[in-house]
Amino acid sequence: MRAESFFNVASQVDNLGASQSYGGKGLHDQSHGESFLSLLQNRFTRSGFYLMDEPEAALSPQRQLSFLVLLNDLVANNENIQFLIATHSPILLAYPEAQIFSFDGGEVHQISYRESQPFQLVSRFVAAPEQYLKALFSEPPSNED
Repeated sequence: MRAESFFNVASQVDNLGASQSYGGKGLHDQSHGESFLSLLQNRFTRSGFYLMDEPEAALSPQRQLSFLVLLNDLVANNENIQFLIATHSPILLAYPEAQIFSFDGGEVHQISYRESQPFQLVSRFVAAPEQYLKALFSEPPSNED
């Protein structure tokens, strides 16, 4: 959920007095990431097919790791639960046994974690941030002769 959409959901939950269904703590009393994890932990408890679009937008890298733990618990404790997650997060893509599909190059095809663009980009950046920053912040060549 986008931050502004989730704000509206949180407001409605408060208006209905339904915070018990989200762990007993008001969603507005938590950060966006905490309230998102609360939603996952307390509402995604039944078998089903869940679609998520870039859940990492609400989550710090540390909270993305918490998200993986919650996701794994849900999968381990529900035979009929499945998640389809669109993500650019190399952390979320690392979920064990995830099937990763790339939409690059005009066709959908399955790839490995290490073949994913987010993994490759972050790996290269972490290995040599100075090179990336130098290239990003260097002045473009002048057209003046």
